[in-house]
Amino acid sequence: MKLYYSPGACSLAGHVALQEAGTPFETETVDLSTKITASGGDFEAITTKGYVPALVLDDGELLSENIAVLDFIASRHPKLGLGGEMGRTRLIEALAYISTEVHKSFKPFWRGGSDAEKSAASAYITKRMQYLADRVKGDYLLGDQPTVADFYLLVTMLWAERFGVVIPTALQGVFARLKARPAVQVALKAEGLI
Repeated sequence: MKLYYSPGACSLAGHVALQEAGTPFETETVDLSTKITASGGDFEAITTKGYVPALVLDDGELLSENIAVLDFIASRHPKLGLGGEMGRTRLIEALAYISTEVHKSFKPFWRGGSDAEKSAASAYITKRMQYLADRVKGDYLLGDQPTVADFYLLVTMLWAERFGVVIPTALQGVFARLKARPAVQVALKAEGLI
């Protein structure tokens, strides 16, 4: 498999998940402003969407969209998902919430929003993260072992830290535990983030 990513983007969640899974994979960075890959290729020839993540499977099939990539990884590596009859559904529920309510709310920080827009986004993000904080079920978001939802949440907490957005107290322990994981350290180093 090959993961196309941009350092510190949401594709970091898949990068961490693949490291945690211990599965062989390659990576290639993408300059999202030029749409050129590290090897000089046209990223839009890989995916016309033009954004990461993009995961090319061993058979050449392409997966895009963070939720789909993370669901694929968890389905192939059940230790990164949730067990039980409702496990996959609950995992997708968490991934969708992080994507639509938390991730997308960072837009003013990435797209040159005004101070007022950033302030409103900051309050909104903290409120949405509080919803998750109120539901922490162990050492991690959904239990005592991390799932792909934790890795997506990690990315948004890294962004919150970068932009001065308040991370709810109940998530700060989750954040610290995630950052200390060897797979997270490997991915952060590989992306030049530490």
